[in-house]
Amino acid sequence: MKINTAEFIISNSEVSKCPKDPLPEYAFIGRSNVGKSSLINMLTNHKNLAKTSSRPGKTQLINHFKINNNWFLVDLPGYGYAKVSKKTKEIFQKFITDYFEKREQLVCAFVLIDIRHEAQKIDLEFINYLGVTEVPFCIVFTKTDKIGKTKIDSHVSAYVKQVLANGWEEMPQYFITSSTEAVGKENILEFIDDINQQFFKSNTF
Repeated sequence: MKINTAEFIISNSEVSKCPKDPLPEYAFIGRSNVGKSSLINMLTNHKNLAKTSSRPGKTQLINHFKINNNWFLVDLPGYGYAKVSKKTKEIFQKFITDYFEKREQLVCAFVLIDIRHEAQKIDLEFINYLGVTEVPFCIVFTKTDKIGKTKIDSHVSAYVKQVLANGWEEMPQYFITSSTEAVGKENILEFIDDINQQFFKSNTF
């Protein structure tokens, strides 16, 4: 898939105010500082489509971007903020869960994981939440350029063991990415394109 257009549409905190277009939707989410904005910019060929920041928690709303006029990329707030109040965390959590449980256009979520670290409890809990709520999702390992090519396989293998030990029968589909080196871009876009073709053939809406 080649991305020709990427347009910001709306930011909000209520699922009811999300776009009504009957188009497939792909949500990107992960812990703060996982490299989500950089990944989105890499995928869409835009330097500043999603706002990057050294301050974790920059994304605080549901952000919709229309891609090629036929699907939506959704940038969601991260989970596990270290520097926001408990009340703010609860607000984020509420509209994130509302989105995943009520948004009919959502066809797949991409859960971003920083490959440099061991499996974090909060990531495993969120993956389990998606499984329980039956939300289709993939895992995206980010920042692979930070650890060197020889360590990627061992880090992924260790993560797979943690996921399986956490109750999964098999590892969900995953992608290896680096925003600075554009690694994984074609694989993710091809995956989205395949789902889009099935979506429009089935004419879900």
